[in-house]
Amino acid sequence: MPSKRLMSFWAFSDICLLVAGVILVVFSQIYHMPNLMINFTLSNDMLLSGLVAGVFLLITFVFSIGAIVQKNHVTGGLVILNWLLVVDAIVILIVGTVLWFFSLQQRSNYLKVFQAASPAVRIEIQDKFSCCGWFTPNDTVEFGGFCSNLTFANSLVDPNNTETGRCVGPVTKITDYTLNNVFTTPIYGFMAVVISLFLATMCVIKRRQEEERFKKIDAKRGGRGFV
Repeated sequence: MPSKRLMSFWAFSDICLLVAGVILVVFSQIYHMPNLMINFTLSNDMLLSGLVAGVFLLITFVFSIGAIVQKNHVTGGLVILNWLLVVDAIVILIVGTVLWFFSLQQRSNYLKVFQAASPAVRIEIQDKFSCCGWFTPNDTVEFGGFCSNLTFANSLVDPNNTETGRCVGPVTKITDYTLNNVFTTPIYGFMAVVISLFLATMCVIKRRQEEERFKKIDAKRGGRGFV
């Protein structure tokens, strides 16, 4: 059998994989809750991507239990486990990278989200941040609430700072925090868990193969061992 230290590290990495999968699945569901900025920042496609990644990790965890409890000479399950971990790594890389690229152009990307939002949502955002419109009031402002009319919206304009009184600054400050600290960074962080379990599984496979080879050599020597 592989050493207790190796198996302890393998078990720790496997539990971390379970935790990562649960976090992705649970938070992908929790973030469907009615919340103005969460709903504005995280689209259904983003949440679905997180859910898919979480399901992949959980499936891999379930398979890992069956693979590790096989007899010492059976390593096929562990080999398949590592292939599943490769798939997990690819899924995590794709999801994380797509979100990362989206976060690089938040001002223009969330302009489209702002324009596609309902009038009630735009008014709620404008009321929350005391701003009118995204970049300019004449194309994205929604009159009502804080932004009562065009005259008031124009009065917020600062000739020296075109973002004054506009929603782009305060909104993207929140979306940037949400994307980086709630979604993108944790997803990339889970790559370390997948890699750790992959390497630990490789070590377990190697150790089991060595032990089986020595057993066969010992058997040929009549069970006398190496003296």
